[in-house]
Amino acid sequence: MTRPPLPRYQDGCLADLLPSLAAQWGMPGADRLGLPASDRYVVLLVDGLGADALGRHAELAPFLASIADQRVITCGAPTTTATSITSLGTGLLPGEHGIAGYTFWYRGIEAVLNALRWPSDISGLDVQPQLTYFERLNRAGIHAAAVAPAAFADSGLTTVALRGASFWPVDDERDLDRRAELVAAAVLAGDRNLTYCYERSLDHVGHGQGMDSAPWRTTLTQVDSLAARLRAALPDDVRLVVTADHGMVDVPFDGRVIVEEVPGLMDGVTAFAGEGRLRQLKVRPGRVEEVAERWRTLLGDRAWVRTRDEAVAEGWFGPLTARLADRFGDVIVAMADDSAVLSRTLPGELRLVGMHGSLTAAELEIPLLVA
Repeated sequence: MTRPPLPRYQDGCLADLLPSLAAQWGMPGADRLGLPASDRYVVLLVDGLGADALGRHAELAPFLASIADQRVITCGAPTTTATSITSLGTGLLPGEHGIAGYTFWYRGIEAVLNALRWPSDISGLDVQPQLTYFERLNRAGIHAAAVAPAAFADSGLTTVALRGASFWPVDDERDLDRRAELVAAAVLAGDRNLTYCYERSLDHVGHGQGMDSAPWRTTLTQVDSLAARLRAALPDDVRLVVTADHGMVDVPFDGRVIVEEVPGLMDGVTAFAGEGRLRQLKVRPGRVEEVAERWRTLLGDRAWVRTRDEAVAEGWFGPLTARLADRFGDVIVAMADDSAVLSRTLPGELRLVGMHGSLTAAELEIPLLVA
């Protein structure tokens, strides 16, 4: 069984970012990234900006390409927004915070929970009650802010990952100058400050039209312009840190496995979670090995198929907290090539071109730029 690339947990991953910044202010925790010291930081997270894609299209992002301090770190697994932003905001690994993917089995409702379309009757505090780093910063007398789309102000994911940060709503995401003004104002609150800014357009265009498209290239240039405007709007002593939550791959239409078209494939499977590039299957008791072997036989070298115990032993999610274990699939199917596993019960996913979630380098490796 070949092994996939793995997240560099505690050795250069997204969960190390806020603890490393907090260490500059003398807070407990390890500084694993060795970032430059400052009293104020802005963290710009560009949804969907993989290190590989940025490197291949550097000419479209001249400001980002010009930054001298350039590194490559990894996100965690699955390589998806909800998991990554929670790791960023809490400093915890996926197996510790339990936001196990775009969708995952949640015992509180005995069903699959969509982490980006949070039901109004579920409390984020119930799903993820551990302190965020924004809360820790506040307790240490350091001001924390989040500049993000206004619609996210009270979302479940904001509660899970960003609570403790004062929320600065972005009403028009197309107005880059206004967003730069908001960030510049937010970062000046308090003598020491960490301001988080979220940019989602690249991921949105990548999903809908693919990374090998003219709109994606245009959007990358717009993202570069936002980063340049932020740097220009910030005082010289503020450090701008640019990173991402995951990369992305384009999935050709002939690389899509539709589960309803494979007789018997879903036998024994009681819940179908995750996303196209990394599926998490809840399986009837006593049938885990049977289901895993069936999927291995079907997909062969196209996927890394593991039971949960095997994935944890290999280090996919970091240490797995026992009470959170059932949020991760009994069987996990991570695509090794440019394929995806989809279902006609999830028609929105059938329309996607760019996808992510798996452990390929294109999805796992993300930039860390300090300007």
